[in-house]
Amino acid sequence: MTKARASLVNLSATPYYHCVSRCVRRSFLCGYDAQSQKSYEHRRAWIETRLLTLAKAFCIDICAYAIMSNHYHVVLHINAKAAQSLTNTDVIDRWLAFHQAPVLIQRFRQGESLSKSEYKACCRIIENWRERLMSVSWFMKLLNQYISTQANREDQCSGHFWEGRFKSQALLDDKALAAAMAYVDLNPVRAGIAKQPKHSNYTSIKKRLESLEQNKATPAGLFAFAGNPRKSMPDGIPFRLMDYLALVEWTCHKRQDAGSNQRPPLLTQLNMSSETWLATCAHLECGNVVGSLSSIQAVLPTLGLKRMTGVMIPNR
Repeated sequence: MTKARASLVNLSATPYYHCVSRCVRRSFLCGYDAQSQKSYEHRRAWIETRLLTLAKAFCIDICAYAIMSNHYHVVLHINAKAAQSLTNTDVIDRWLAFHQAPVLIQRFRQGESLSKSEYKACCRIIENWRERLMSVSWFMKLLNQYISTQANREDQCSGHFWEGRFKSQALLDDKALAAAMAYVDLNPVRAGIAKQPKHSNYTSIKKRLESLEQNKATPAGLFAFAGNPRKSMPDGIPFRLMDYLALVEWTCHKRQDAGSNQRPPLLTQLNMSSETWLATCAHLECGNVVGSLSSIQAVLPTLGLKRMTGVMIPNR
């Protein structure tokens, strides 16, 4: 049975989610279609640009993404603290970057005198928009609707471009987050499209590697790495960037039976064996949650569930 999105995306459980959206019938609507001999590669650039544009407006950070020929993956972080820190004006400006303003909000922005009831109505609208700015469902809706409209206009047709619902997985702990990011970043390598992460077009890993070559720590639009967990922890992915890149590189080589036997430092930090890590990365898309048994058990009461299907990561 299909679960309600509210039971799958819950900030009380985790702020991290792996989302996947697929083209209808898994057609090659964003790549090269050998059957029709048409190339739609430019649509992958559409998705990447829209994804990064939405991230600037929403209080949702992009940890990783990979845009393939007939689907895309993205690992998202819901930044509730950033959403709550926005002023009313900030919320309005961000939401209206993608929507028309109601007359009442137009009057509010122009500084017109409002009655007490009108002002309260404005505040309700703004708080509703604030919630939407940290909603994975709204983020994915604005991404997929835009691409669908662009593609249908180009093809001079109408109809569905994406499968009805995107798939989401709750990433319950650091092990799950690291595995999901690596799974996404290595998607083109796993599909045989690229031999190395640095050659994987339309991926976050390529963006991060290119940014490093330019002596920049974080590419525009991507969530920064905050370093190893510590008492005073800034916003960011809870690993060191270089440790994560080394782990991705090691995983890539291991898939090709050429990896070093030396354990990457991040695996030690995560308390994961090499075998557990590689098995998790190979079968990550199963179910609605990813995490250790203790993480999964701990989140069930929060979601009001007795059990969930997902990827259970052993302690070692």
